[in-house]
Amino acid sequence: MPFNYFERFVAFKYLKPLRSDGLLSIISWFSFIGIAIGVATLIIVMSVMNGFKLELQDRIIGFNGHLYINKPGENIDDFAINENEFKNIKFIDPNITFQSLMISSNKNNGVLVKAIDPKNLKNYDLIYKNLNTSIIDPLSGNSIILGDMLALKLGLTIGSNIKLYSTQTIMTPFGSLPKSKEFEISGTFHSGMSEYDNNFTLISLENGQDLTNSLDQVSIIEIHLKNPNKIDDTKLLLTKYYPTKEYLIRDWKEVNGTFFEALKVERTVMFIILSLIILIAAFNVITSLFILVKNKTKEIAILRTIGLSRHGIMRIFLLIGSIVGISGTITGTILGYIITINLENIRSLLNSQFGLNLFPSQLYYIDQIPTNIQSMQIIYIIFFSISVSILATIYPSYAASKLEIKGILKNA
Repeated sequence: MPFNYFERFVAFKYLKPLRSDGLLSIISWFSFIGIAIGVATLIIVMSVMNGFKLELQDRIIGFNGHLYINKPGENIDDFAINENEFKNIKFIDPNITFQSLMISSNKNNGVLVKAIDPKNLKNYDLIYKNLNTSIIDPLSGNSIILGDMLALKLGLTIGSNIKLYSTQTIMTPFGSLPKSKEFEISGTFHSGMSEYDNNFTLISLENGQDLTNSLDQVSIIEIHLKNPNKIDDTKLLLTKYYPTKEYLIRDWKEVNGTFFEALKVERTVMFIILSLIILIAAFNVITSLFILVKNKTKEIAILRTIGLSRHGIMRIFLLIGSIVGISGTITGTILGYIITINLENIRSLLNSQFGLNLFPSQLYYIDQIPTNIQSMQIIYIIFFSISVSILATIYPSYAASKLEIKGILKNA
């Protein structure tokens, strides 16, 4: 029900003391600022967590595909799939992935080695588009591609030689020794994801099979899809080639389910904690309205004597509290949106000006702050903030409407 002109006039008249009267002014400003900060913080944090999830999701899929096929305890020797039967398949990458020890002239480091068909390298957009190399086929011969942070850590450059050791052994006159192979660094890549840039290497499938004694075999088949929304249909069709009695067919959600579930829980917890800021600000609205009611007791009595109903008194104070809540929410929404779209620039500025290291890639896996503003999420935050603010005004507004005129005028 819309407020009439007289109710709006009185409400805005009563708002003036909220801006000028000592303690009342301080509490009211705390209410406004608290709601604005709460809304802005919620928008910023939720947008960052949305962006963080999507960024990690894209990069994990970019490196590993949407579907994974493996044979528990064994390698796969039959990995020929007729791609024409699967309209949703972008490309298939049978590969060998294994842990290895990398040794350079004076340093060593444990690495994750992925041995792929050299023809598939161009399909790995995250690597290929960020690849630093001058070689047409950087996985030809005994070539190896490293993450740029790994190369920097070991003091390696393009053209340097390294040796990889596998868990497989060979017999020598000196006994059993780990199988090894020497490689020349043909390129480095920067994916922007610390976990890969610090530990990931690529070699040809042939070299990987040689190092792991897996002649004409692979350890896993990774499948990249054109439309991830049809992943279940594709997964079902693959059982024709790989029966579930022998093979394990999983999608990226199953493999990384624990990680993304933890992110979901963390996002929910953060929302609850930050919502408390708005709730605390709402209590300040209650306090400021009670003080206002006490200060305006005589005027309320006069309004009642000239014919304003109890319902009208209640509506006036509801409007006052709502104005504080809505204005704080609007301010917080605008502030949160502006900060969110400029968050990476703000981080870079603070890091350069004050020598800080906000959002370190070693801790958060990626080297930039990702953001993703979801309109429905913002609408929900606005609805929550305004609802809490309005609910906070009901009791003090009701108390104002229940003041007894006779007692007030008699004491006056």
